[in-house]
Amino acid sequence: MEPKDMQLIEQHSTHDATLAKLWQEHVVYEQQLDKLERKPYLTTDEQVERNRLKKLKLAGRDRIETILAQYRSSIQAKSNAG
Repeated sequence: MEPKDMQLIEQHSTHDATLAKLWQEHVVYEQQLDKLERKPYLTTDEQVERNRLKKLKLAGRDRIETILAQYRSSIQAKSNAG
């Protein structure tokens, strides 16, 4: 994530339960993927799990990005109004 995105996540996750949940899931998926990626060899089941985690992480990231886009739009509208 870019620093601006991280700033928005930190700023809004305290009052946006959906964003907080999605970010928490993203971090967990990333940790699980890192654990699998460190292995020199993956079993077939581990390969399937890695692919599943990647898809979940990507879907979550897309949802996070949609939420952040709404916050960016709101910020932009406020700055244009002021």
